[in-house]
Amino acid sequence: MMELKTIAVFHSPFKSKFGIPKQSGLADEVPGQIELLPPFRNADALRGIEGYDYLWLVWGFSANPHAASSPVVRPPVLGGNQRMGVFATRSPFRPNPIGLSSVRLVRVQWDGDNAPVLHVNGADLMDGTPIYDIKPYLSYADAHPDARSGFSQLHSMPQLQVTFAPAVQHQLDTQQQTELAQVLSLDPRPRYHNDPDKTYGMPYGKWDVKFRIDGTNVTVIALETLSKSH
Repeated sequence: MMELKTIAVFHSPFKSKFGIPKQSGLADEVPGQIELLPPFRNADALRGIEGYDYLWLVWGFSANPHAASSPVVRPPVLGGNQRMGVFATRSPFRPNPIGLSSVRLVRVQWDGDNAPVLHVNGADLMDGTPIYDIKPYLSYADAHPDARSGFSQLHSMPQLQVTFAPAVQHQLDTQQQTELAQVLSLDPRPRYHNDPDKTYGMPYGKWDVKFRIDGTNVTVIALETLSKSH
């Protein structure tokens, strides 16, 4: 039996599964860092990687405690009411809990603590996710712009309008507002939630983000500092 080695750990603003984009690249301004672990923390292992704009990450669903127990799953994009074959979905409930994501390489940090570190954007990974492999994205082989996308193609991702309450705006700089707006515009709620009076909390970076959704409008009403336990 093959043994997978954890070669790196992913650092992300997402401290829980709630709020993570359903696919990589949907929130392409959200930053992340890939910290290589010994004995793979070696600059030679990344030689030539700056020549690529995107990378494939092979990683583990470390925060999913449930083992796959059925050949069918209920995709959230279908409202959780229809069953599809597990291999026709990207459900985390799989025979082998392995994920695949494409991220944009922003830069390589060659110096400093724990260097080299890969700085990337657009990941759909939770903080602390184990990385099993890193591969370059090849546009001539990996891109298929005319490919069909099955039932997912028939259910477009939501695009909500995000506003920040005046009391919140001064707590975030422009880049932080852009990142958070991208994440919230994808509607992090379960599909069956639709209560405009409910206040949701989502850990993001150092904040517990409090927001409400009414129709297609998201309002960030407060930012509370997360406790050390997160």
